Amino acid sequence: MPLLAIIALALLAAPRVILHDLGIIQEGTAINALFVFLPPLVWLVVALTARVPNVFLTIFAIGICYAVFLAVGHQLTWGVVVADDPPRLGGNLATLDPTIQTAIFRAFAVVSSLVTGAAVGAITGAVGWCLNLVISRARQKR
Repeated sequence: MPLLAIIALALLAAPRVILHDLGIIQEGTAINALFVFLPPLVWLVVALTARVPNVFLTIFAIGICYAVFLAVGHQLTWGVVVADDPPRLGGNLATLDPTIQTAIFRAFAVVSSLVTGAAVGAITGAVGWCLNLVISRARQKR
């Protein structure tokens, strides 16, 4: 699958990041569920119908791109999300300069975003791999 297609598919999941961070959509709602589950479902359908050579790897690559968009999205909305109540470290770390504390939280947010996006790609890729096996066996029986 071309890199541009992988990026475009990853971008399908990016609006949820911004909409959720800005409080426009809320967890537990039907619209949020659409934003959560529809993009990976589209990734599966596209990868399977395109008959890519390695479904898992293709979808995992989409997930990695999504991870980058997730990290960037959270960083872009950081000021809005924490405007009223910036996070603070506790214990001995509470004495650190607030700027350093913010940098630490932002760094962890980036890592968390990258892991989350990669996990979404890996789980969706694994589902795609299994579906591809079933589809391939069904095609062979015809």
